[in-house]
Amino acid sequence: MEQKAIQDYYPAEISQCYGCGRLNEHGLQLKSRWDGEDMVAIFHPKAYHCGISGFVYGGLIASLIDCHAMGTASAASYRAEQRAPDTDPPFRFVTGSLQVRYVRPTPLGPPLEVRARVKEIKGRKVTIGVTLSAEGRVCAKGEVIAVQMPDHMMPDGAARQNQNSS
Repeated sequence: MEQKAIQDYYPAEISQCYGCGRLNEHGLQLKSRWDGEDMVAIFHPKAYHCGISGFVYGGLIASLIDCHAMGTASAASYRAEQRAPDTDPPFRFVTGSLQVRYVRPTPLGPPLEVRARVKEIKGRKVTIGVTLSAEGRVCAKGEVIAVQMPDHMMPDGAARQNQNSS
């Protein structure tokens, strides 16, 4: 049985993200799952995800790295607190810093593997290293600082969950 993606645990009120929101029908709907100490997501780019003909648009690569890192931060926070991902309050993160280094052009066609590993959890911040590969070759590397979403940014329903569990 396949492991449920961390994004599938997010409350509906915070599942609209373009990159990873399961309820955003026009979004990428990225799904991140544990593979040992790494979180892995597989993304199948479509023809319209092109930059230069035959290659993936660089902004999409940055979005995949960013959203996968936010999911990794959430999953790692639950793991660090020894909590199940469906417990309250929900861990949700926003981008504090995103650095992407494009190593080689990313071919359009093969599935992309996005792999992340937590470098550090410190208070409300999680630092994550990410690679994006196609056909086993690293095409981009990223370092992301994820910051736990402040209560004032949480939609009403999720904010109520946060308050009820405090």
